Order: sequence, then C-alpha cells, then structure tokens
Amino acid sequence: MPYRWNDRQDVDEAVVVVMNTLDAGQEIRGWLMRTLQQAINDSDPQLSQYFFAELERHRPEALKYFRKPEF
Repeated sequence: MPYRWNDRQDVDEAVVVVMNTLDAGQEIRGWLMRTLQQAINDSDPQLSQYFFAELERHRPEALKYFRKPEF
C-alpha cells in the first residue's frame, strides 16, 4: 500500500523526521527519500505544497532531496 499524507499532521510528522535526520548529521536517502517522494507525488497537491513550504521554513537545505511534482 502506498504511503500518502491524509492531513497536515501527517506532513508535519514527515517534516520532523527530515529535521531529525539532518540534526543527526545524516543524509536523506534510501527508503526515507523514496517514501517521502512517493508521498509528495501521490498525496493531495495541497499537502505536497504544504510539505515544501514547511521544509522551506524549517530546513531549506533539505529541499535538494525532493522533486516538486507538476501541479
């Protein structure tokens, strides 16, 4: 079953995972990058836009790991 965000809380939790991973000095890659990219691509476009807005606000350096879909 694909991973999708159902609401902003799901997105907030994903952003926290990204922040914690970077805080630990790790790169975003492997299963985490694939899973979050799938959520970006398969979730409601408003939630995907919210994800990018929150990354921009909290961890702009993480934006390089993800591709924005064509909305």
